[in-house]
Amino acid sequence: MHHVAVIVVEPVLSFDISIPHMVFESVDGPGYEVRVCTARPGTVPTVGGPAIHVPDGLERAAGADTVMVVGSGGEEAPAEVLEALRDAHAAGARIASLCTGAFVLAQAGLLDGRGATTHWGLTGVLAERYPKVDVRPGVLYVEDDGVFTSAGAAAGIDLCLHLVRLDYGAAVANAAARMAVVSPVRPGGQAQFIETPLPPERGTSLAVTRAWALAHLDEPLTLADLARHAATSVRTLTRRFQAETGLSPLQWLLHQRVNRARELLETTSLAMDEVARRSGLGGADSLRKHLRSRVGLTPTAYRASFRRT
Repeated sequence: MHHVAVIVVEPVLSFDISIPHMVFESVDGPGYEVRVCTARPGTVPTVGGPAIHVPDGLERAAGADTVMVVGSGGEEAPAEVLEALRDAHAAGARIASLCTGAFVLAQAGLLDGRGATTHWGLTGVLAERYPKVDVRPGVLYVEDDGVFTSAGAAAGIDLCLHLVRLDYGAAVANAAARMAVVSPVRPGGQAQFIETPLPPERGTSLAVTRAWALAHLDEPLTLADLARHAATSVRTLTRRFQAETGLSPLQWLLHQRVNRARELLETTSLAMDEVARRSGLGGADSLRKHLRSRVGLTPTAYRASFRRT
């Protein structure tokens, strides 16, 4: 059982409070216990939703495996919250924030010298207030030496799914995504979708083509193959793919192939060459190269760490 303490700091969106519950409690089996806490237990008003009752105080953060901050809107957090975060970090807990919770981590000094992000509209403010923080605007989430930060809204879901993947592997994380009816784990470096995702003259999407590609990952797909399926030119395909996913078509394909390989390593005893073939990565050498680049482990070590028996 992995214990998660979610510290609520006002002002807070009701949606942000719900994200850890939605994702972590979608994990099958005794995966996580999620408890919400605050500096002043009782009724907590929310932005965009009803007030909620939070009975637990910051003692919940002591001994938690992961301590996550939601809310603040960039405002100053109570001193006792900052102290609880520093104590949890010193005790070895994993520290994370959703959206403007990054400001609280910065106030506690936990982002000094680390990379971090927040909602794209506030990255400039975060960088100006806390010059010791390596602010990375435009990405979905950042992981830096056990401290995790995410951008706004749905990026918090992506970060929580990423944490599940770190704890239990890609297969469990993808199953949790399906249970929560959200997209599979997206890479942290993907864009925050600041711009309009589709050209105004076209109301269509490449979602059907991406679904087709996922069903044919074992084939040597090219840009021309994707463009042909989408009934468009390679140039238009590339532009629209970048707008919809924040990645080029080939970057997206590589991410999906590595993710497929991780699932196969976790859930089968297939030989490495066969895992690579079914994932569209060619052979065992290519599989080893890309897996080490993404997760820092060889296929054999990854299977030993995450194989589900």
